[in-house]
Amino acid sequence: MSSTNPVWFPKEEDMKETRMYQWMKKLGLPNYESLYMKSVDDIVWFWDEVVKELGIVWTQNYEQTVDLSKGIKYPDWFVGGKMNIVENAVDKWANREETKHSKALIWESDDGKVISYTFHQLSQEISKAAAGLHSLGIKKGDVVTLYLPMLPETVIALLAITKIGAIFSPAFSGYGADAVATRINAAGSKVLITADGYYRRGKIIPMKEEADRAAAKCPTIEKVIVIARTGREIQWIDNRDIKWADLLKNESSFNTAETNASDPFMLIYTSGTTGKPKGAVHTHAGFPIKSAFDAGICMDVRRGDTLFWFTDMGWMMGPFLVFGGLVNGASIVLYEGTPDFPEPDRIWQLVSKHNVTQLGISPTLVRSLMKHGTEWVNKHDLSSLRAIGSTGEPWNPEPWMWLFEKVGKSQIPIMNYSGGTEISGGILGNVLLKPISPITFNSPIPGMDVHVYDENGSPVINQVGELVILKPFVGMTNGFWNENDRYEKAYWGRWPDTWVHGDWVIQDDQGFWTITGRSDDILNVAGKRLGPAEMESALVEHSLVIEAATIGIPDDVKGETAVCFLVLLPGTEENEHLKKELYELVEKHLGKSLKPREIHFISELPKTRNGKVMRRVIKSAYLNQPSGDLSSLENPDSVEAIRMLKTDQSSAF
Repeated sequence: MSSTNPVWFPKEEDMKETRMYQWMKKLGLPNYESLYMKSVDDIVWFWDEVVKELGIVWTQNYEQTVDLSKGIKYPDWFVGGKMNIVENAVDKWANREETKHSKALIWESDDGKVISYTFHQLSQEISKAAAGLHSLGIKKGDVVTLYLPMLPETVIALLAITKIGAIFSPAFSGYGADAVATRINAAGSKVLITADGYYRRGKIIPMKEEADRAAAKCPTIEKVIVIARTGREIQWIDNRDIKWADLLKNESSFNTAETNASDPFMLIYTSGTTGKPKGAVHTHAGFPIKSAFDAGICMDVRRGDTLFWFTDMGWMMGPFLVFGGLVNGASIVLYEGTPDFPEPDRIWQLVSKHNVTQLGISPTLVRSLMKHGTEWVNKHDLSSLRAIGSTGEPWNPEPWMWLFEKVGKSQIPIMNYSGGTEISGGILGNVLLKPISPITFNSPIPGMDVHVYDENGSPVINQVGELVILKPFVGMTNGFWNENDRYEKAYWGRWPDTWVHGDWVIQDDQGFWTITGRSDDILNVAGKRLGPAEMESALVEHSLVIEAATIGIPDDVKGETAVCFLVLLPGTEENEHLKKELYELVEKHLGKSLKPREIHFISELPKTRNGKVMRRVIKSAYLNQPSGDLSSLENPDSVEAIRMLKTDQSSAF
């Protein structure tokens, strides 16, 4: 393998200012390598020191850092400890004279309106919302689904739910009704919180209608709470729908519920290859502590900083933004609109306007902005930026270097960051105490005992293999909601006591790591993970479709986009009108942003003899790549038919 050449090197004076360096010295460790090795050799010591460094407030101290009596799959962290993360994210800052008037939350609308809350103001709004939710009968352990755009009320709602000891479950704001309903029913949610709509590119995007369609399919939903973002006229269902503004009329304070460190506070769904979303269960002392550590110690988010991650609350990085920022006493920025409206400099304008110190973006976003040139970047003062985070999908070199050289002027480190919803943050990252090279990661995140295994379960260097984790860590999902057998099969089924994450990676002999793709079939469309069966299920709903297969192919803007292959009823006429109906069906179920690039009609799907559809074979054939051994296929001729579909376009990829 060719050598990896770093392009960013930490300056000694800057390095000494970082939280990680100062913490390392406080712990009496001579260098980063010794910190990392001790973090995985002695996980009890490490996570005990993490919660001390983050200043986590406990209403009852824990007796044991971790109990592994149920095995590595089900660690019990901070045994006997009691804490509610709202106390640590908001209330403790609101109760201190030196921080109560500091900005906690900054929101900018699509049309440039700005609303901000201090920690004191945010704490008051959370208490009012908690009192209102409690008055509806929401209690500890109940699940509330959030189907919301990025609004201040979104953060207030999720923290209010957490404050009363209930569980919030965020759904992507761009989902169609069926995708939302699937997640509500899986969670057994009692309440749905949504908005009448939101603004995108100057236009109203309606939400209430999708929420109504979703709620109609969910027998557990008792109330739908509606935030009036646009003021548009909407259908109102008496005895079910409640105005968010009415919920907050209760001015009384609400005492934060005392919760165990191990009590669930968030249920967040991620797609799987079987199509049925997986409910990752996260606890008060799990996800927020992992997120706060990764943001605070690894990304150097400090009290008084401003963290802005361009994301949605339905994706993991939404809650990461909330807790990674607020637990560290930093301000967080939420943005309603798109990064290139009304002009291609909107994202850089936001950085300058709000003095953002850490910006989180995706490779897709960078690819979409590159085409507009650097003059839009150069219009703005980006001197507040100390680091640029990137997550959601693998990079390719050209956009990475454009971001580094043209935006960061070859001075600002790009902190590649990769983990997952089930991880609560990162597995691999770029730490500020080591050189950084394009598209790679310079270290596993401390506390993550990461290795690369070949097909026999042996560690390898300079060779593509499976990313595995060998020690438990804070933030690890506490199984899947009501589906622990599925959790064990998904992550622990291949080798004993080994978490297999599903990423193909290479670790080179210089210590740089590169993710080459997923080892399963999950699509990653503009950083949004989608199980192929979710799209296939929508397509086969059409009366003329017998079966479907979905793959992801490279896309210049989104990174990956979906292509679908359908088998129709015999005698069905293949025409553009039918294709239009099918595109609309996907849009209805999953939302416009996940619509496939292309739909192809074929006579049969490549299958094994036991009937399994071979998506990887479809993908390799469609992209005109080697398909490998096809001896297990029942119908190898189907592969050549797919390959012929792409011959005239293969050069595009």
